[in-house]
Amino acid sequence: MESENDIQFYYQYVLQLVKEAGQVLLEARDINIETKDNKTWDLVTQYDRKIEDILIKQIKNKFPDHKFIGEEECSIAGRKPILTDDPTWIIDPIDGTANFVRSFPITCISVGLTINKIQTIGIIFNPYMNELFTAIKGKGAYLNGRRISTSQQSEISKSVMNYELSLAKNHELRELYMKRFKNLMTAIQGIRSLGCAALGLCYVALGTTDIYQCDGLQPWDAAAGVLIVREAGGYVCDSSKTFLGQEFDLMNPNFLAASTKKLAMQVIDIERLADNK
Repeated sequence: MESENDIQFYYQYVLQLVKEAGQVLLEARDINIETKDNKTWDLVTQYDRKIEDILIKQIKNKFPDHKFIGEEECSIAGRKPILTDDPTWIIDPIDGTANFVRSFPITCISVGLTINKIQTIGIIFNPYMNELFTAIKGKGAYLNGRRISTSQQSEISKSVMNYELSLAKNHELRELYMKRFKNLMTAIQGIRSLGCAALGLCYVALGTTDIYQCDGLQPWDAAAGVLIVREAGGYVCDSSKTFLGQEFDLMNPNFLAASTKKLAMQVIDIERLADNK
């Protein structure tokens, strides 16, 4: 059983590694771009693999009994990740790769730790904008060491929503996204689409946006960010058509994150009506 001191030690050690990985991003040159499984919207570069390799090697060397779930590791191995009770680092070396290759500075490194399947540590670093978001379960959420909280907005008509419309490129999600979008647009104040799941969650935690929704993701997209939202006082639940409004499942991470539960319920009511049309 890990103690608070153990968790703090894990956090401090990996925090430094993430900062070092951020420097690799800043120094990236001659980027080679590939697509995954012939999906034109799902990109990977040599820097995704390089950063994940750096993080996993050094964490594994320091904590040899810990397990890992990494985006590129799972993609190369062609396996579905399995979460156990062991301390497990869940790593997205570059979230927002399509932004990264275009020098659009909404991209980051995301590292989460689960213990007994519970999200315990979250670290998200955007080196381009010097944004370091962090959280330890029960200890609050922080941006560059300053405690943050959601906007606490509870009225959908006054809310700005971040909705990842680019994922409608996936034909399996297109109808769901577009039907919901059409209905949400009449209710919300404004909409954004930033192309980076981890930072999208962080911006709800910070109060920059009030709602963020994304479907069809992987554990590494949400392993750190969901904890940061919750530690900032926000509410996160499942956003899929089948389990809309139910408990968020890290291993099937469709999520609706909102500044308050009241606001999330208003979004759910609208989406449920859209889903049934």
